[in-house]
Amino acid sequence: MAKRQRKLTAAEKAARKRRREEFMTIFVNGKQKRVRREPTIDGMSVDEFIRRNADPIWLHQNGLWELIEPPPPEPAPAPSPPGEGV
Repeated sequence: MAKRQRKLTAAEKAARKRRREEFMTIFVNGKQKRVRREPTIDGMSVDEFIRRNADPIWLHQNGLWELIEPPPPEPAPAPSPPGEGV
């Protein structure tokens, strides 16, 4: 007969939950390895969060010039109809 598994204490449960949130399990050469999870903000990666929410001034101050998008081109003024003098 197999030995019964004991229940986890509250501290052991908390430690297990913390480990699950901090690490993820991947397979390398058929073996399981624990690696740290990528940090996230509101469920998205830090880079994606910055790309969506940062304004151009903040990006410039922090040296992230490659993320600054050029402003949209201004529309050309409409030509006046012939015969109207300015």
